[in-house]
Amino acid sequence: MSAATPKPRLNSVFKQLMSVHWWMAMFYAILFVSGKIMGELQGKVSFRELLYDAHKSFGVLVLLLLGWRGYLLVRVWGRKYSKHLPKLTQSWYLTTALHSVLYLMMFAVPLSGYWLSNAYHAHNISLFGLPMPDIFPVDGEAVSSAAAAHSRTSKVLAILIVIHFIVQHKVVKANWRRFSGWATKLGVK
Repeated sequence: MSAATPKPRLNSVFKQLMSVHWWMAMFYAILFVSGKIMGELQGKVSFRELLYDAHKSFGVLVLLLLGWRGYLLVRVWGRKYSKHLPKLTQSWYLTTALHSVLYLMMFAVPLSGYWLSNAYHAHNISLFGLPMPDIFPVDGEAVSSAAAAHSRTSKVLAILIVIHFIVQHKVVKANWRRFSGWATKLGVK
């Protein structure tokens, strides 16, 4: 009998981590698009309040998913690096630095949005109708600082995501081919 390589488990931690990665990518895309639309809105628009509430809900959701993702990442690292330490090459340092800054900005953007909403008005954030606690005080003088922080961190995160796409171009191409194959099978043109 030959030793067969074990099949990966369907519930592997890495697969869970990648699933959370793609959900967060989709939610951040929604946040970037809705944030851009919110920045362009002038005056009273009928859907303005709904758009703001949805934007804040997705912001809370990505914060929660980021916590879950951090937990999964620690588990993946524990399994991976308990067997052997990484080769500390320049590529490893650059990749680790990029991902560290990405995680920091993925935390900073929704947190600065939370600050902005709390500074503007108390009890101003919910998760799709479920009220969230205020973590910052109402402070009219802090609104402009919070808005600037939210805007700047959003732009930095967008730039880092573009860099991440460029660095991971092989993965992006493979996923695009996979998505195109699914779309073809479903009859989507």
